[in-house]
Amino acid sequence: MKLNSGFLTHDDGGSKLLVSTGASKFSGLVRSNETAGFIIKCLEKETTEAEIVDKMQKKYDGPKDVIEHDVKKIIAQLRKIGAIDD
Repeated sequence: MKLNSGFLTHDDGGSKLLVSTGASKFSGLVRSNETAGFIIKCLEKETTEAEIVDKMQKKYDGPKDVIEHDVKKIIAQLRKIGAIDD
C-alpha cells in the first residue's frame, strides 16, 4: 500500500499535513499528530502494515498490540478518505 498520489504531505513543525489535490473524492486538509504523521511518512513509499508496525516499534517504546491497534485505526481512517492505494 502507498499514499494516493491525489494527496500531498507537508511537515508543519510538530505535525504532518495531508492535503487533497482535488484528484480524490475527499476535499480538505488533515492535520495529524506525531504518530499519525509517522505512519503517513511511511506511506510515502510502498509498504505494508506489518512494516509500519516494525518501524514504529523501533522508534517508540510501546507494547506491540497498542502500536498495531493505532496503525490499523489510522490506516482505516486514511482509507476512508481515499488517501491510500492498495
